[in-house]
Amino acid sequence: QVQLVESGGDSVQAGGSLRLSCAVVQNPGYKCMGWVRQAPGKEREGVAIVYLGTPVTDYTDSVKGRFTISQDTGTAENTIYLGMNNLTPEDTALYYCVADKNYCPLRGTLTFDSWGQGTQVTVSS
Repeated sequence: QVQLVESGGDSVQAGGSLRLSCAVVQNPGYKCMGWVRQAPGKEREGVAIVYLGTPVTDYTDSVKGRFTISQDTGTAENTIYLGMNNLTPEDTALYYCVADKNYCPLRGTLTFDSWGQGTQVTVSS
């Protein structure tokens, strides 16, 4: 069974930084991976995506210039990272790692082949 194993969530103060990681166990041929977040009482929001083995990335406007998605495909387990700088309380959310064999949307209907369990990021003011 395919698993997306996330780590790195934590509680930080505003202005701080975190790095989230997501490793794919038994990659079935994912074409892209990314991060989706959900804050309490809000809808899920696409944050960043990367197409594996390519330099193609995309970010939601609110994180551009602060977040960086990267990948490590040099091992048997594909791993992606989300570097988050200058965090604000508005970034507080449960962050899900996602993956798909064809297309990773950032906007509209957020449908993916696989979802991780989520890792909590809490930013205090």
